[in-house]
Amino acid sequence: MSLPTEPVTLSVEQIGELNRKLADARHDVNNYVALIMASVELLRRRPETAERMLASLLEQPPKITAAVKQFSNELEAALHITRP
Repeated sequence: MSLPTEPVTLSVEQIGELNRKLADARHDVNNYVALIMASVELLRRRPETAERMLASLLEQPPKITAAVKQFSNELEAALHITRP
């Protein structure tokens, strides 16, 4: 990871946009975790739903990874951080 060699200045609008994107990412990740928790609770109460719930459970981790990666990329771009 290469950090900028000069100070980075962000406008109030840019900071506001990053804050909105962080809030969106936080919201998305919380929703995906809530789906995982709900699926696990259903499995605990009704083990016969395992096959149906498994698909939902398996979809959530990649969505979490994607949400975090998207925000990380946007933050790094705003701060002029580059990856090799």
